[in-house]
Amino acid sequence: MSAPNVRQRLTPNRPRRVVENDEFGEFVARILRAYSVRVARGDIEALAHLWRLQGELDEAIETAVEGLRAEGWSWAEIGRRLGMTKQSAHERWGAS
Repeated sequence: MSAPNVRQRLTPNRPRRVVENDEFGEFVARILRAYSVRVARGDIEALAHLWRLQGELDEAIETAVEGLRAEGWSWAEIGRRLGMTKQSAHERWGAS
């Protein structure tokens, strides 16, 4: 049992849910690499589709960050996972 003044959602030692996100993320990365190779081998019509994926990825990251913040994750934790400071993370996604 934790101390009465401790907010469980914000404690750093909360258990990590076991999900398949690592494997799923790698799968998505392999698809993107394969798509870029296909375009590079002459499928110029697909170049515009590949370009639009960049915007989709930006929107997906914004949605993920908003969800993590709603779940109680701090800007410091989010920034640490992305290799940036908490200030940089907040500047990029905090106003959205």
